[in-house]
Amino acid sequence: MSKQRIGFVGIGLMGRAMCINLLARDYPLTIMAHRNRAPIDELVSKGANEAVDAAALATEADVIFICVTTSDVVEAVVTGENGLLAGIKPGTLVVDCGTSDPTSTDRMGAALAAKGASLVDAPLGRTPLHAEQGQLNMMVGGSEGDVKRVWPLLEDMAENIFHVGPLGSGHKLKLINNFFAMTTASAISEAAAMAVKTGVDLKNLYEVMAAGPLKSGMFDFCMTNAMKGDASNLQFSVANARKDVGYYMRMAEAADMPSFIAPATYHLLSMAKADGRGEDYVPTLCDFVGDIGGVKLREE
Repeated sequence: MSKQRIGFVGIGLMGRAMCINLLARDYPLTIMAHRNRAPIDELVSKGANEAVDAAALATEADVIFICVTTSDVVEAVVTGENGLLAGIKPGTLVVDCGTSDPTSTDRMGAALAAKGASLVDAPLGRTPLHAEQGQLNMMVGGSEGDVKRVWPLLEDMAENIFHVGPLGSGHKLKLINNFFAMTTASAISEAAAMAVKTGVDLKNLYEVMAAGPLKSGMFDFCMTNAMKGDASNLQFSVANARKDVGYYMRMAEAADMPSFIAPATYHLLSMAKADGRGEDYVPTLCDFVGDIGGVKLREE
């Protein structure tokens, strides 16, 4: 059987890596033009076709992946001038791989359904390296029929795939996951800064906390930066973390669910972003908290 024709919007670090994997598996791939030409030109050299806009891309694809930064960008891609709706064909399946606002996901699902197309949300876990190797994690929301239809393709992109419910469920679960992760990072950052402020050695702090149930991947990511100044194990920016926690708070408000911890996490992330650290990786929050407290966590 011939492989589905893939369209891809959003050729950032993750999108580029996902496209490299798709090309390596011989999927016909059309990507959308972007101001950053380097990844576009690289993918074209590997066999991808380039479309001038989302409408043109939609005419060439059976399945379209969107991997962009915010729900506003997703909506612009779908419903904006020369967006997907202007060229999409009935039966086309759109997959939103970003971390999006579930209320926006519902609106985009309805807009695509009016054109005879379908939306699946499939936010991602793991890194661009995993994406290039087809070893992502995906939490997928969508109807049984739509998810079944796209499942074989997702298996070429991900090692672990979870169908977590109807449309929007993937985005809801990802927001809960990221709220918990960023709150944990914020708490660890404060703990590390407090240790230095009160004369507790960071190595002792790490060894004691790591010996108990507090040890986790996030704990190690943040403490590695606190002790060694290396934040590279979690390449996720403060600005993206703030956006995701903001979406979580919006989701909580829509659900009439009180959120006690998220506002504090959002406040810390907002302060760090306002301090010019929006593009820094999340584990560097410990340095920001230390700076506020007047302490340096390590010798430079």
